[in-house]
Amino acid sequence: MKLDKKDILKALENITVPGEGQNMVESGAVKNIMIFGDEVVVDLTISNPSLQARKKTEVEILKIIHEQVYNKAKITVNVKVDAPAKPKTKANEIKGKPIPGINNIIAVASGKGGVGKSTVTANLAVTLAKMGFKVGLLDADIYGPSMPIMFDVALEKPLAVNIEGKSKMKPIESYGVKMLSIGFFTQPNQAVIWRGPMAAKALNQMIFDAHWGELDFLLLDLPPGTGDIHLSIMQSLPITGAVVVSTPQEVALADARKGVAMFQQDSINVPVLGIVENMAYFTPEELPNNKYYIFGKEGAKHLSEDLKVPFLGQIPLVQSIREAGDVGRPAALQTATPIESAFEELTKNVVQEVVGRNKSLPPTEAIKITTMAGCSAVKKK
Repeated sequence: MKLDKKDILKALENITVPGEGQNMVESGAVKNIMIFGDEVVVDLTISNPSLQARKKTEVEILKIIHEQVYNKAKITVNVKVDAPAKPKTKANEIKGKPIPGINNIIAVASGKGGVGKSTVTANLAVTLAKMGFKVGLLDADIYGPSMPIMFDVALEKPLAVNIEGKSKMKPIESYGVKMLSIGFFTQPNQAVIWRGPMAAKALNQMIFDAHWGELDFLLLDLPPGTGDIHLSIMQSLPITGAVVVSTPQEVALADARKGVAMFQQDSINVPVLGIVENMAYFTPEELPNNKYYIFGKEGAKHLSEDLKVPFLGQIPLVQSIREAGDVGRPAALQTATPIESAFEELTKNVVQEVVGRNKSLPPTEAIKITTMAGCSAVKKK
């Protein structure tokens, strides 16, 4: 029997490729048919990449040609998958780009927990606000949020506002600082037991589904260490610069060194604005001229010199700083005190470093993160 291409095409009109509404001839899936005696070669392109779809299509072609054209035909089906590119989602388009209205994003980090990073962040935020800047604060410490307590807003809940037809979270405002924290969405005694992807999703919602408005500075209070949350933040946002907090003791300094190294990696390249030495010394109220270096003397200052990054200032170990944080009124709000002066000096140095960084360096890019063999590989977008 002499096989005819028209007969084969007519038979193939009875087959619909999985995922397509038209038959494979009308849809253009059949690219070519070649006949060599009793041999038939069908070249086919489909958009469904699954193995099941390919096998099903091949079987149907063999069956229909054998039934309607020639039952002894030797048939070869060559299937090429041409899956359409995934459309960009709004989240992907937004992710990694600057947030309109926010001029500078400052990450406050520490290699080690318990060095007072959140306390420094809170007081840095209120001091910037006192200076007249528009300030936002994102509590990115998903597993240990503390900002709601430090700003006396632990019982507050963010409201939804309609912005250009979209529902957005309205940050809680306290002492002139706009703020969001996972602590606003959980009970005080509720532990957040999430894997990395869930924590990253929650952070992205607080970043991109919030109406921050116009801000001169958005401060990010990062969790201790150099882990998944840090990478997620740097993947989501172009960070202007990072501030690393440490105490003078060697254990804290070793971890602070790692924190600086993380930001300075070639693949991350976030400018380190400087190092803050917290709990630098203790001065008893009854002996105001005495300084006791409980955790070591000027360890963070020496580290900054060693790493060739700016030293932003020293914050003393003072009982009133802890008390102020516990009652929800950051200590820098106290006027005409050594604490206010220390945080003002620190804040002025941070602002100066930001201005210098923006003059001399291009905007930071968000990073792209891929996973290989159980470890994270990081590269610039």
